[in-house]
Amino acid sequence: MTQSSSTQQVPVVSAVPNHIAIIMDGNGRWATKRFLPRVAGHAKGVETVRNIVEACIDRGIGFLTLFAFSSENWRRPADEVSLLMRLFITALDREVSRMHANGIRLKVVGDLSRFEVKLQEMISQAERKTAENTRLTVTICANYGGRWDVTQGFNKLLALNPEATAFSEDQLAPHLAMAYAPEPDLFIRTGGEQRISNFLLWQLAYTELYFTETFWPDFDSKKLDDAIASYQQRERRFGRTSEQLLENKKAS
Repeated sequence: MTQSSSTQQVPVVSAVPNHIAIIMDGNGRWATKRFLPRVAGHAKGVETVRNIVEACIDRGIGFLTLFAFSSENWRRPADEVSLLMRLFITALDREVSRMHANGIRLKVVGDLSRFEVKLQEMISQAERKTAENTRLTVTICANYGGRWDVTQGFNKLLALNPEATAFSEDQLAPHLAMAYAPEPDLFIRTGGEQRISNFLLWQLAYTELYFTETFWPDFDSKKLDDAIASYQQRERRFGRTSEQLLENKKAS
């Protein structure tokens, strides 16, 4: 099922966001501040993922999307990239059965062709194993970039319609990597940076943005609640006026 776009329809807004997207930034800096190797920060970050997944389940959140490895992260030192890949394999090996037992569906989106075959097979097996789960959908964006997403979606659409000269938003949307999920209600970036860094460029069109100085390994359920509390103070107009929102509330 392809989700509708917030630029085409006004989505249902609830006090608790249905979909939260997070850039998990600050692992390396967290480790450096403690005179630890950067990989120690990434390992600690995996523990934080587990805790935030549990917190999302407790709060009734339906979708959690995590930016684990961007298409630009290949520019990092080769030894760090190698360690990240091994950590990804270890995390899949340890966590997938636990996720399945807790009714969590796992999705991994991005250009997976650059990963080693073993990792690609583990991802495929994990997705198949958890495919029918509905309690929470956790999406890991790996070797993902927002521009890549739009480009690959357009290329798929063009391959299906080689004679076409123009396309609509509705035609393109089903071919994007996260067509199965609603657009994020809340975007969180940890680590103090205030940019979206090529993450979900299409999907974040009307998402509420929240930035925190907290490094990802220190981001806990209380910090998540702070982000949700900030979200709850926002007026989500989707192009409408404040007066229209008030009238809609009165009518309901």
